[in-house]
Amino acid sequence: MTAPDTAARTWRVFLHPRVLGMLFLGFSAGLPLPLVFATLSAWLATAGVSKATIGMFAWIGITYSLKFTWAPFVDRLSLTLLDRLLGRRRSWMLVAQLGLVAALLAMSGADPASDLGLVAWLALAVAFSSATQDIVIDAYRIEAVQAEVQGAMAATYQFGYRVAMLASGAGALFIADLWSWSAAYRAMAALVLVGVATVLVIDEPVSQRAGHSTAGSRASSVERLTLWLATAVVGPFADFFRRNGGWAIVLLGFIASYRISDLILGVMANPFYIDIGFSLSQIAAIAKVFGFGMTLLGAALGGLAVARYGVTRPLVGGALLVASTNLLFAWLANQGPQLSILTLTISADNLAAGFAGTVFIAYLSSLTSVAYTATQYALFSALMTLLGNFIGGFSGRVVEASDWVSFFLYASAMGIPAILLSVVVARRGVAK
Repeated sequence: MTAPDTAARTWRVFLHPRVLGMLFLGFSAGLPLPLVFATLSAWLATAGVSKATIGMFAWIGITYSLKFTWAPFVDRLSLTLLDRLLGRRRSWMLVAQLGLVAALLAMSGADPASDLGLVAWLALAVAFSSATQDIVIDAYRIEAVQAEVQGAMAATYQFGYRVAMLASGAGALFIADLWSWSAAYRAMAALVLVGVATVLVIDEPVSQRAGHSTAGSRASSVERLTLWLATAVVGPFADFFRRNGGWAIVLLGFIASYRISDLILGVMANPFYIDIGFSLSQIAAIAKVFGFGMTLLGAALGGLAVARYGVTRPLVGGALLVASTNLLFAWLANQGPQLSILTLTISADNLAAGFAGTVFIAYLSSLTSVAYTATQYALFSALMTLLGNFIGGFSGRVVEASDWVSFFLYASAMGIPAILLSVVVARRGVAK
């Protein structure tokens, strides 16, 4: 087969029907995230909330990190009537999306200047509904296609995810600048209907899972509950350690460290832009809209890298890109509010984020067993953010105790463990 034929075949993977369908599910998954992180931090900054307090809002992200605790219930429990009408994956998606609509509408009526506690509780409700939706979408994505198409699925997922983040990032900032933060959050609640419509038109995947064993009719309720917990809760974790042995500890450490640098920086990005003199519209136009194209390019390159080199080798490049591009923010802090430098910084940072996000999602997908798709992937994605979100909660204190340049140097240095561990993982190859 000639090189052009190989390239054409590589690109055709993005036309797979299931791959195309992930565009809309990715949008549904990506929409809520900025509304409890970057966009919310801009709202808090304009309301006069201190940097230390804004930083602590990163701890809301721990909700995403703990989603593995209720993933077994989402993975195995039936929602009775909805389950019969839509199937297990689609019914759980719909319930999570209705929760998002309710929480975002309530959030649109809150005022962080006078009732910061209420804003925090509502943001937590958004995060919980969003994390529940993530559990189901991740399971659907992994179950929908075979392993060789997972790289393209991850890239298309990232595409839809980033489109949604553009809407709830740049779109919300534009609306807030032109009208109000209340109008911005109401508009975002309306966009959740894209996810609702998607759930109603997609097909339920054919799941290859371990038998849903049930006790006989004579078994007591306690016996049935014990058997269910052993199968749905203990089983996924036991399976992972059984397949990987001692190497599982290294894998979990790698997963926990891969995104630390990015998460530490992300929570303070919008407060940084506002603090050095950029307007909300400038942030939306450059940091969100212009950077969006670079993120898509990075995500596509990541998908192609996985298709060409496998799921482990591109991890090293992703870790290097994320840590090194964070240094550009230190340069921007020294130069002040110059649009050209902001454009360069955002371009490099978003290219790195898109590439690293795609290759890492593809790698995490390769670690899961089809018998416990939702629970295992929820565990991996939880570890991916837990440590970074916890450390990121202190980001505002770091800034207040030093300066922006020192903070960005610190954020970049926190990516060194991920670089070293990615080399180890790449040398080991694909896990069992």
